[in-house]
Amino acid sequence: MDIQWWHWLVAGLALLVLELAVPGMVVLWFGVAAIGIGLLLWAVPTLSLTLQLALWAALSCVLVFAWFRVFRADQHRTHAGMSTGDVLGEVGLVVHEITPFGRGQVRFQKPLLGADVWDCIADDTLPVGERVKVLSVEGSLLKVGRTHINKN
Repeated sequence: MDIQWWHWLVAGLALLVLELAVPGMVVLWFGVAAIGIGLLLWAVPTLSLTLQLALWAALSCVLVFAWFRVFRADQHRTHAGMSTGDVLGEVGLVVHEITPFGRGQVRFQKPLLGADVWDCIADDTLPVGERVKVLSVEGSLLKVGRTHINKN
């Protein structure tokens, strides 16, 4: 059987459509590679089937690798909502007053989860300039409370 360039294009388009049903952004790159091989075969019609399949497999692997290398899950611009135990207990300074049932803002010396100023909530009224510590992360807000400094 002789595979024509348009066979690759049809297969590539079918894989692109299949990506709509299969999540993960992987099938997409196999489809893009198939379209690339179709265009290459259109330009160079003397490529053997073995070489076509090898090029498709190699191009697919390169595209999938590049996709996951560039858009890795652990490289977000902000880590909001992705709290770790490292955040709890961090101390910051109130820059906009926090009232019960209201929001304020706290600035931290070093960025927490990708930002140095956070919208915060608290159970007590905390005036500007008050030092506070992080008690918990609640969605995109930090819950803070007064720091208790023991003077001995």
